Amino acid sequence: MAGSVTHDPPPAASGRQGTPLIVTEDDELLDDLLRLCAAAGATPEVHRFVHDSSWEAAPLVLVGDDAARRVRGAARRRGVVLVGRDQDDSGVWRRAVEIGADHVLMLPDGEQWLVDRIADVAEGVGRPALTVGVIGGRGGAGASTLACGLAVASAREGLRTLLVDADPLGGGLDVLLGGETAEGLRWPAFAASRGRVGSGALEESLPRLHSLRVLSWDRGDYVAVPPQAVRAVLAAARRRGGTVVVDLPRRVDDGVAEVLAQLDVGLLVVPAELRSVAAAARVASAVGMVLRDLRVAVRGPYAPGLDDREVARLLGLPLAGEVPVESALLRPDGGKEPPAAAARGPLARFCKGFWERALLEAGAA
Repeated sequence: MAGSVTHDPPPAASGRQGTPLIVTEDDELLDDLLRLCAAAGATPEVHRFVHDSSWEAAPLVLVGDDAARRVRGAARRRGVVLVGRDQDDSGVWRRAVEIGADHVLMLPDGEQWLVDRIADVAEGVGRPALTVGVIGGRGGAGASTLACGLAVASAREGLRTLLVDADPLGGGLDVLLGGETAEGLRWPAFAASRGRVGSGALEESLPRLHSLRVLSWDRGDYVAVPPQAVRAVLAAARRRGGTVVVDLPRRVDDGVAEVLAQLDVGLLVVPAELRSVAAAARVASAVGMVLRDLRVAVRGPYAPGLDDREVARLLGLPLAGEVPVESALLRPDGGKEPPAAAARGPLARFCKGFWERALLEAGAA
């Protein structure tokens, strides 16, 4: 069991990284807390009494219920968790208030919650990444090209950027970026992931292409990645901050639903022709059941009677803009550079403008 006493966020939310502090004389409780710290990849500092310097500097303080009386006089601060074992002890809430604890946690029920909080501290978690999903209104709409362009443009602006290929049948975004032979892990390596995935370890394990990290598929036999693994990997990607761009398939299964649930914004790429608009309406209906902020990005050329605003009106979605086409990408070899590689090209300008607006909206929120 874990319960909140106050509504203040733990210090990890500000990105402060460091060593958690444990205060207890209960050897059995200490063994449990050390085990949980090890599971989260953290090495704590342990004291039986309060030391002012450690108390003030630690990003997270775990106070054993046995030590509550001894820390009453310590300075009030955020990030204090009172940890006990007696589920029937109603007095634990009073003691938590007395020491200014943010949370009360009872073992063993609250172990996973506590591991996650300790891991946040160990990783120095700050604001989660602005996460954008791109999906085609029909096959061949150009969603993968736009996803790559957004990622390349984000990295060019100096943002930590991760491009995620969520379509196992798409051939691999690393190919589109010219990095199919680059060293690093692909999706099948994460199929057995459960619980929490370390965000730093994830980032370092992936291929680095054009100043961004790419999580793509390999060219081996198809490997199904369970929804819980998709959830864990994407959550780890978001904890690193910056931006995450996800290229989505045109279907909503359990794994895709896990991705949609973690998106901030979705872009539906729709060619400006009636049949594409009709197909996109079905995609929007399915995606909109999970994703609240879905916008339409229209791609020409335009059929008679259609323009970008009319396409958005027909779909009942906000208009993200008109996606330009780069002539280099229309050549048989696809060009030698990735989408939006030319900083002054039309696709790069579209992507830069999108990020400027999206980041401004995220900051205001």
